[in-house]
Amino acid sequence: MAGEAAAADTPGQAKTPCWRYAHGEWTRIEVLAAEEFPLQIFVNGSELVTTLCTPVKVNCLVAGFLYNEGIINSLREIASMRVCLEDFVADVRLATANFTPPTRRMLTSGCGGGASFIEERVNLKPVQTEARFAPEKVLGLMRQLYQKAQIHQSGGGVHASALCDAENVLVLSEDVGRHNTLDKISGECLLTNAPMTDRLLITTGRISSEMLLKAARMEVPVVVSRGAALTRTIAVGEKLGVTVIGYARADHLEVYSHPERIINHRLNMSPMGKEKTHAL
Repeated sequence: MAGEAAAADTPGQAKTPCWRYAHGEWTRIEVLAAEEFPLQIFVNGSELVTTLCTPVKVNCLVAGFLYNEGIINSLREIASMRVCLEDFVADVRLATANFTPPTRRMLTSGCGGGASFIEERVNLKPVQTEARFAPEKVLGLMRQLYQKAQIHQSGGGVHASALCDAENVLVLSEDVGRHNTLDKISGECLLTNAPMTDRLLITTGRISSEMLLKAARMEVPVVVSRGAALTRTIAVGEKLGVTVIGYARADHLEVYSHPERIINHRLNMSPMGKEKTHAL
């Protein structure tokens, strides 16, 4: 649990001394703090971006970032990738020399100091799927995420996200940046040739529009958060065919877009998938 005395180092964390005040007394203890460092990503010798991240699954982060931002369309387009955590550098060589760095960067709304190019480089199409998910299963997956997120459980300071099927967490990532967790999931799926379509993405952080764009790039039809969704996120979800779910806690959740994917026999749906009642 966050704030308790540190028992052992965990990847992505380090023991940190601190003073704890409790019950009127001060105690000198060690706690686990999430690690953060600035990673410079170079593509074909040119610096693409510097992002703050947690040093776990960094190769997945780099591959996933390149894919989600439209720099590559498959892992075959990467000729080589070298990640040096000592120098905080990732050097990627593409199979083609015809790489033009993006001219327009959008600073993301999340932690981690990220930048996004996806709206400039990718013409996203609406996500198509026949998959349907029961709300009880969605809430169960959120509980699984919290149970399996080791850094989040032991020291806090990070966000956790997971790619799931209707029953289980399949790929989990943790990072100081919400956006980074989705890139790590995408990259791990690319590196292991695991499918991303017809899945759910669940996350501990709020859903921003940039995260929704990454989910659409991954062709994930449902994105779930324990926190809130922003108005632009909901609008992007409607446009790109992504079901946006927020406040998935305990025994309740809120569905903001494309509710037809969340199975509920009490919800009277019109042919266009719009609500006729407010029963969820």
